[in-house]
Amino acid sequence: MIKDILFDLDDTILDFTRAERRALTSALLFFGIEPSDSTVDLYHEINAGQWRKLEKGLLTRDEVKTSRYEILFEKIGVKNVFPAEMTAKYESGLVEEIFFVDGALGLLDALYGKYRLFLVSNGAKKAQTARIEKAGIGKFFDGIFISEEMGADKPSKEFFDRAFSSVKDFSVQNAVIVGDTLTSDIKGGQNFGIKTVWFNRNGIKNGTDIIPDYEITSISGLKTVLKDI
Repeated sequence: MIKDILFDLDDTILDFTRAERRALTSALLFFGIEPSDSTVDLYHEINAGQWRKLEKGLLTRDEVKTSRYEILFEKIGVKNVFPAEMTAKYESGLVEEIFFVDGALGLLDALYGKYRLFLVSNGAKKAQTARIEKAGIGKFFDGIFISEEMGADKPSKEFFDRAFSSVKDFSVQNAVIVGDTLTSDIKGGQNFGIKTVWFNRNGIKNGTDIIPDYEITSISGLKTVLKDI
């Protein structure tokens, strides 16, 4: 029987893709850089690649923050903007851009009180905490675990061990993780020994060897999965 549900935050509860695009566009404009679709798409590609390196332990979080802009600026020929300045402007803007994944808020409301809910997020404590507060969702969760605070990142087992070692009556047999990213959320759940639900919102093909226990294309579909587990 499932008692504990671990939720990823970005692109599972909050629509990070939409927020990121708006915050990035605003930051680029602030520094006089044309936020063309090609530039924004290039950033997304670079950023995703750098985060994958972090998941593999090849980069630190601070290195991801700066290197993604170093690579972007080199590719588009920008020489008069420091990556640290871009990072600060982008992160301040990101906190202001709060959008929910369709059905996510209703799902949290429906599950609250029936299960223990937890947030497990890779990210910076200050930024993620501010976004959670602005979204008004902290009240739903029995625990919020952010990788910077944990000193480890998903998908490492260390992240989950540190987060849940002090959670009373927690059992991996009674827990499930829900997230949109195979390489961090689903792999992380597998490393921790809990059931996994891949939120495949865009219906993409799984080209990896990471096989989730369940797959949903709408976050509200989790309610049906919970009946089957």
